[in-house]
Amino acid sequence: MALLPILSFPDARLRTIAKPVEKVTDEIRQLAADMLETMYEAPGIGLAATQVDRHIQLIVMDLSEEKDQPMVFINPKITPLTEETQPYEEGCLSVPQIYDKVNRTSRVKIEAINLNDEAFEIEADGLLAVCIQHEMDHLNGKLFVDYLSPLKRQRAREKVEKVVRQREKVAVKR
Repeated sequence: MALLPILSFPDARLRTIAKPVEKVTDEIRQLAADMLETMYEAPGIGLAATQVDRHIQLIVMDLSEEKDQPMVFINPKITPLTEETQPYEEGCLSVPQIYDKVNRTSRVKIEAINLNDEAFEIEADGLLAVCIQHEMDHLNGKLFVDYLSPLKRQRAREKVEKVVRQREKVAVKR
């Protein structure tokens, strides 16, 4: 397994719309494993392939406290099950150290393919519903900061650029 570099806002590659996975191959399985390792190390609870500069419809998540319940969604589709929304404070590995409230549909149905190339379907609410919608946005070239006001988005951009510069300085010293 390998750690993958995570793209940071405002990198234009984060705006790329992901293409469907045509066939679940060993290469896709390896990418999912690398994405999980990268997500755990970051640390985060979800990661879309777009964030690691692979523009295919692949999402990994693990919402468990012990980080021992990985989920993989290939070619996911979401159907809202209610018009009710809930505000949820979100963060993002591509927008480090920025958190803000975003309104998301409170219950959704998720249809996807797993690593064994089998279709599955689940209904989700709470954190799982929020997380899958957040990651699906990545596959569609959208970030959670796009839901914020222009002023908040600009402040987020400036803060992320500062965080990235600080990380680069630390990496050079190593």
